Amino acid sequence: AMQKACRDSRDIRLAIEWGFTPANCLHLLALKCASVALAAEACFLGFRGEMEFPVMLMFVFFPFGIFGSLEPISDSAHVLGVIDEAMGQLDELKQDHFIDENGTDIPLTNYDIAFSDVSFGYDSRTILKGVSFRIPEHTTTAIVGPSGSGKTTICNLLARFYDVNSGSITVGGHDVREFTCDSLLSNMAMVFQNVYLFHDTIRANICFGKPDATEEEMIAAARAAQCHDFIMELPQGYDTMIGEGGDTLSGGQKQRLSIARAMLKDAPIIILDEATASVDPENEHLIQAALSELTRGKTIITIAHRLATIENADQILVVADGRIAECGTHQELLKKEGTYRRFIEARERAEGWQMMTHDGAAVQ
Repeated sequence: AMQKACRDSRDIRLAIEWGFTPANCLHLLALKCASVALAAEACFLGFRGEMEFPVMLMFVFFPFGIFGSLEPISDSAHVLGVIDEAMGQLDELKQDHFIDENGTDIPLTNYDIAFSDVSFGYDSRTILKGVSFRIPEHTTTAIVGPSGSGKTTICNLLARFYDVNSGSITVGGHDVREFTCDSLLSNMAMVFQNVYLFHDTIRANICFGKPDATEEEMIAAARAAQCHDFIMELPQGYDTMIGEGGDTLSGGQKQRLSIARAMLKDAPIIILDEATASVDPENEHLIQAALSELTRGKTIITIAHRLATIENADQILVVADGRIAECGTHQELLKKEGTYRRFIEARERAEGWQMMTHDGAAVQ
């Protein structure tokens, strides 16, 4: 990620320089050449006796000073050209429409979720093809499948980060396109593997989803998310500043803070991208306990990787090649000779690996 960010920064800076430097160099070259030409002509005329010596000296030295003062004007003209192009791009952005400009605030009485023949793609690449399923409220749905199959895209479409190309997605019986983004997302809390924290206090990061939360509510959420103790060990407690992206905290601490943020929001729909997949084993049990508190009584959608999460789900959606290949409970899908059974067998081999001791005994 760091290498990609550096490459992107390099490419942007090179693009700016190529748009600015060549024309600016030509202008500077023209000014320098004009100065040299005037000085040379003055010397020629002076040596021929056609120009007095003081006048010749004036024409030798003055052009470099006069044209030198014009160089900053040339630089500014080209900088203004770059700024004008950037402002033109900003004007184009202003003319774009907000995705929810026709949306309204809709209060929900239930939180059933339904995808109906949903198709979606980025540019010319199709990701989802005719996806249909239903998630009843207060149930847990696990989404499994290989990388690039469309699992994360399903969650992104539910949160309306993008609009579907065709088909519809409903929450509580209302199409997500009927909502404003704020009213739709007020019903959802999301916890992902890659946690983003702001360069702000821990208090502000936890209260981001509910800015009007009381001190007692914030601390209760932190306790439930198993992060109150480590927060109190920090120099200023909840008022401790953390770096951009939370780089002053460990991965497990950042994950628990994101869970505390979701708990404080107390949304009825929870979207999880297996929060413990990239966390060290020492913190995993703490995060599992926090997730249990977060998901109690909620409608859960989880992009699942761990067998325990998959087996306990009320419904499992197997996504393959942008389609729902299979749907059912763990036991129902195991009875089929399909994608899910092969996926589970692969996970069991990965999680149940054995290490042989020197005497041939197997250690799990």
